[in-house]
Amino acid sequence: MYIVPIAWLYVAFMMAVAEATSSQGTVLGACITFVLYGLMPIALILYFMGSPARRRQRLAREAQEAQDYLAAQTAQTADQQCSASKQANTGDLAPGDLVAPVRKES
Repeated sequence: MYIVPIAWLYVAFMMAVAEATSSQGTVLGACITFVLYGLMPIALILYFMGSPARRRQRLAREAQEAQDYLAAQTAQTADQQCSASKQANTGDLAPGDLVAPVRKES
């Protein structure tokens, strides 16, 4: 998969060397040639070629997070049901009220 980008970088490097050693070329022109004809196109192509793999990784990570969240919610509700069944309601307070309300004296 990487043989074509490596070959393209080699060709761009040879173009830059030819420009740097030319009688009318400069080292700055060679650097610009290498960046514009070699590095930038290869970086774009490799980025676009990696998009499906990044999408698969993102979807797998989101699915795993959703599965972990559901497992945590299931465990939490099971713990709540277990602790709720252990608490005895004596009937003098409404279910869920652990402390009687305090009111101002008039």
